[in-house]
Order: sequence, then structure tokens, then C-alpha cells
Amino acid sequence: MVGDHMKFTIPCQSFLDTSFFQELARLKLEVLKLDSSRKELTSRIDIKHIPKGSSCAHLFLSNESFGDEPQSGTGLPVKGSLYNYNTIEDFKKVDKASLLNQRAQEAWKESQDDPNNCVRFFVISFADLKSYKFFHWVCVPCFQLESLNLKVTASGTLTDFDKYDSWFDTYPECWSCLEDSDGGLRNFSKDEVTDCATLIVRDTSTIKMVPSALVKNFVSLFKLFVPKLDSIRLILVRSDASSSFWMEVKLCTDREISASALKVSGWERNSQNKLTPRATDLSTLLDPLQVADQSLDLNLKLMKWRIAPELDLDVIKNTSVLLLGAGTLGCYVGRALLAWGVREITFVDNGRVSYSNPVRQPLFVFDSCGKPKAATAAESLRKIFPLVKTRGVDLQVPMIGHPVMNETKEQRDFETLHELVRSHDVIFLLMDSRETRWLPTVLGCAENKIVINAALGFDSYVVMRHGAYSEQEENRHGCYFCQDVVAPSDSLADRTLDQMCTVTRPGVALMAASQSVELLVSLLQHQDRNTNEVSTKTILGDLPHQVRGFLSEFKTLQLRSPAFKQCSACSSSVVEAFRAHGWDFVAAALNNYKYVEDLSGLTNVQAKAEDALKDIFEDWDEELDEDLLV
Repeated sequence: MVGDHMKFTIPCQSFLDTSFFQELARLKLEVLKLDSSRKELTSRIDIKHIPKGSSCAHLFLSNESFGDEPQSGTGLPVKGSLYNYNTIEDFKKVDKASLLNQRAQEAWKESQDDPNNCVRFFVISFADLKSYKFFHWVCVPCFQLESLNLKVTASGTLTDFDKYDSWFDTYPECWSCLEDSDGGLRNFSKDEVTDCATLIVRDTSTIKMVPSALVKNFVSLFKLFVPKLDSIRLILVRSDASSSFWMEVKLCTDREISASALKVSGWERNSQNKLTPRATDLSTLLDPLQVADQSLDLNLKLMKWRIAPELDLDVIKNTSVLLLGAGTLGCYVGRALLAWGVREITFVDNGRVSYSNPVRQPLFVFDSCGKPKAATAAESLRKIFPLVKTRGVDLQVPMIGHPVMNETKEQRDFETLHELVRSHDVIFLLMDSRETRWLPTVLGCAENKIVINAALGFDSYVVMRHGAYSEQEENRHGCYFCQDVVAPSDSLADRTLDQMCTVTRPGVALMAASQSVELLVSLLQHQDRNTNEVSTKTILGDLPHQVRGFLSEFKTLQLRSPAFKQCSACSSSVVEAFRAHGWDFVAAALNNYKYVEDLSGLTNVQAKAEDALKDIFEDWDEELDEDLLV
């Protein structure tokens, strides 16, 4: 090699860990969004622990590379940059030569103040987050003064390795140093090169007597500092004495040195030794559950940063929901909650899947027939998204006006239901009968929970949120029972076939279920998470008290009804009686719904209504002409 032009190997080999791409995906969704401007990276190049068989040191990038500080581990810290593009077309259109020259010039200028800046890297990338494919290309700029030619005049194995190795151990973040005429070692800088003709560089190459191309950066910088220098002693320090070596290099110039004229290289070749980007497909490497988790978040986060930046997805994700009823409404509500990212859903039902259910209830199939509805619905949700925390509870909800037949069992059911309400943030009332909804309404008030109610008619539906019980009665929204002047009672006895089944147009349940979930999500975006304000709005728009839909006219109405002071479910007299007496209060209501009417004041309301009706007829004392009656 003596007398020949100096040869170089590639500076390093990049390795991008799976965690790098996972963090890139997270940043793309949550931070970068459509921003393709430069982002800073950090890494380390470990020269002392190069894997056997490798021709150079490794540039290792992981999730830690996105931090401000160099990632943990041994080796020399290296600063870098990331350019992540929004489309594969943008990635392909990048002017690679221009970008490389820009970054090389930047490193060249910065290294004149600190020679350690001679070593830099940058990455261009495109992240296809739908298929989990990542396209990337790593570049480590290596540059040489355009007018400078390097010729090796002598070389040999390094004998005083320990001297230089000890200095680098003392200065572990330095890539180079100088040796003066007396043999002393100094930091490499413009002020220190005056009486130095020896440059010591830490070499990333493992090929015998062939240094890394990064050495060109330091030699060019030395020549810039001492333009009249025509030769230099170059010492390449590697992991041990046997591989380290020295060179006498002649610095030939064919014209005056220009500080800005550089010959630049640095784009990394792929495994086929071609100058092309690399593609990494993580879909086969990632845990399928993790892919599902990130894919669910993908749609929601795209919605957040492209349409509604203030949308709080975490409050939705961390909300636990209790679905009372696993029929048509329960199934559709469960699916809609899952789509919004809710991760904890509990079904309560005491029925079994019948042969008429699967066509209307999307969490059931033909093979589900005969199985418990609640448990089967929960199992279906797990099949759709395995990371959802869901379970089914087979439970008969105690119903007002249905006398207690087995007190031990019904009290146990009551206690289970009470605990379920207490342990969840939101309660959905999705049952078939009015009396089934009464006790959960009382429990929701007593525990001050968000209660969402959806009920169906043949071609109409109502979706409403019960008022927050913590507010004063006169300021509170009404509940499902606030329009009634009688307490709910047994409506299940002696029912015909059409009365035993929910007879509705098939689309009504979908509309009611979707609007009830959207109402909840909007409510969760309110700063109080629950409010009785009349005309309030959230980031998602209106926040109505109730929505009534009429499919026959294809229209919906937003309505508000205030809390009824004599309501059989949410009035203070009923709720406070429950808080005071618990099961005894519930048992009394089950045995006789009139007990609740007396307690709430509905009995007096009914009596006043009857008295008013009597007064009307008593005042009507004129005799009518019999001919007029005919």
C-alpha cells in the first residue's frame, strides 16, 4: 500500500432495533404528525467491542436514540438527525446528493470549532403505519477537501499503543488528539496544531492497515488548520495493539485549498451492496397483540391530530363501562365502545342466546345459541380485540313491582349489581323493560355515576344521559323516569308474543347504540366529565341531554327535561332512602311499587290530578240541550 493513494473502508454499519421503529411510529402519531422537518437523534459507536467478522464498528439505533442525551451503553457519542416523510413518494423524491452535501457542510463547519463534530449521521425514513413497513436510509457523511490527495509513504504496526489508549480512556468522548514534537498528547483544535505533525484518530475499521473513511474528515480538518503542511503522521487506534497502526501520509494539493470545496460520500449500501434504501417489515416480528393495540390507536390518533387536536383519548381509554343488557343494544354499544378505544367493558344479562338473536345482535353467531348472553358477548369482544378487559356476569337485575320470591338469591344479585355499579365509571341501561332500569338508575344516582340510557320503539328511539346527582335538584337533568307520574311496575305478566320481544325496525337499534356511545364520548370530553349545563359544547360539538329519533320521518330532536322532584328513581327522597336502608329499601320497592310512589310524593301528585279532574266536572253544571247531544 506504500506509495499508493490512501484507501478507506465504510465508516460503520447501522443496525436499527425494532424499538427504534416502534418509537418512530409513536412519535409520528403523537408528536410529528405531518411535520417532516429535521429531528435530532443520538447514538454511540463502540470501537472496542466490534463483533467478530464485521469489517467496521456498528451504529446502533433504538428507542433511546430519540432522547436528548446519548443512549446508554459504551462507545463514543454521536449526534444525528431524522427526516421522516409523510408519503413514500416524498421519500423517493428526496435529492439524496443535495441533502448529503448540506449535512456534510454543516458537520465541516461545526468541526472547525470542535473536531468531534466530524462524525455525524442522519436518517431519512417513511413509516407505513397501516402495514408496519418502514423504509429508511442511513448516511454517515465522509468528506475530503476537493484539492487534497492523500498518498501513503510508509506504514507499520503501532508499538506504543498503551500511551494513546490511556489518553482516550481519560477522554472517552474524543475521537482524535494531537502529538507534539516532544511526544505529549493534546486535544485536537485549531489552536493546538501549530507545532504538531501527528494526528491520532480512533478508527472504526477492522480491515488490516485500511482505515475508516471517517479519517478523511479529520485529515482534511488538519490540512485546513495548517495549509502549508505537506505530510502528516497518522496513528489509527483500534481495540488492541495488534490491529492499531501508523501511516506516513503525503498531503498533495493541486491548487489552493478552498474551505468549502469538499468531495462527499456516505450513503450506506444495502445487504446486496447497492446504494438503495432498506425496508423493514415489522408485521411478522411484532407481537400480534401489540400490532392490534397500535392499530386500534392508529385510527383514533389520526382523528386526533388531523381533525380534533384537543381530543382527550386517554380519558376514553381509561373509562370502565358497565353494560346492563347484552341484547341488540348491548352488542352494538359494545362494538362502538371498542372502536373508541374503551378497554374495560362488563356485560350483565341473565338470558341465553336464542335462534332469533344472531341476525340482530352482532356479537353472536349461530353456534352461540343456547349459551349465556353476557359471557358470550364478552368472549366475542376478546376475539375481536384480545387486549380488551371484558367479562360477562349472569345476573337477574331485581325489578321494582316484582315481589321477592327468593330473598337470599335476590339480595345476592342486588349486592353484586351494587358492587358492579360502584366499580365502573359509566353505566349503560340497555334492558328490555322499564322496571329493570329502575334499580340501576337509583344506584347510579347513589354512587354519582355517569348513566346513559337507550330505549327503542318500533321506529323511534330515545338516548339520554341522566343528570349528575351531585347537583341541586332544580339544576339537574332528568332521568328516564322523570316524565312518569307512576312508579314502574310489573309489565311482563300476561304479555303476548309481540310484547315479549322487542319489535323494532332493524336500523333503530344501531342508531340508538351509536348515538348513546357518541353522547358518552362527548360527555367525557367535558372538563367535569359530567355536567348539567344546558347549552354546553365540547371539542366534538353539542352535548345534549337527550336525543329522540324518528325513523319514519328520518329526523332527530335534541330535548332537555329537568329533574322531577317527585321522580320515582332520582328524587332525593328515593336516593337518600336507599343510601340509608340499602337492601331493605329495595326489597320494599320490589314487593310493592306503591311504597316508592308514597316515598317520592307521586301518590300526592296522583291525588291532586284526580281532584283537579273532579273539579272540572263539578264546574260543568249547565244542562245541555238533548237535541245537541243527539
